Amino acid sequence: MFFGDCLDVTIHKKPSNINISIFRKPTFTDTLIPYTSNHPIQQKYGAIRFVYNRLNSYHLHGKEYRHEENIIHNILHNNSYPLLPHKHNNTHSSQSQNSQKKQKWITFTYIGKETTYIIKICKHSNLKIAYRTNNTLQNHLTRSIHNQDKFTRSGVYILTCPDCGKVYVGQTGQDFYTRYNEHKRSFLYNSHNSKYAQYLVEHMHTF
Repeated sequence: MFFGDCLDVTIHKKPSNINISIFRKPTFTDTLIPYTSNHPIQQKYGAIRFVYNRLNSYHLHGKEYRHEENIIHNILHNNSYPLLPHKHNNTHSSQSQNSQKKQKWITFTYIGKETTYIIKICKHSNLKIAYRTNNTLQNHLTRSIHNQDKFTRSGVYILTCPDCGKVYVGQTGQDFYTRYNEHKRSFLYNSHNSKYAQYLVEHMHTF
């Protein structure tokens, strides 16, 4: 018996025949966009259509077919989908292939049922509908610092002597507020914990 993996299928070569099954990595998870998520229904069912199309186009037989079908049903169940969405999801009405009119695309940011209502109106026109959403992984994983107070951040900073104009360049892993106050305390109490403060004290400069 020979086992081989080709893209997303596993080929079992036996003396008398060849069996095909779906291959999944050991790190495979059954996570996809939850059915209750605020995403367009077309996006939710996109992945489901793919796995059902793959199930029916790879000529799986018997045990392999039933095994793959059970996996798909488990994926649907774990993500709150109704079973057999490939029969239910017929959201795009068939249009005449002989239409000579040039179609234009418009994009909607999906916010819920309000968007769906507007799209139903647009379907009577010669407009093609595309969806986008603000609820993306990039928005969740990317840390926004545009509105962040720069003094709450860490990194390289410069302090300038108010009397002679000389500069002190430092680096801190703390926020700049905390590091600045450390320099200030060192100046007030002459603790010699800050080179910047020590310079000001030695030359009788102001902080």
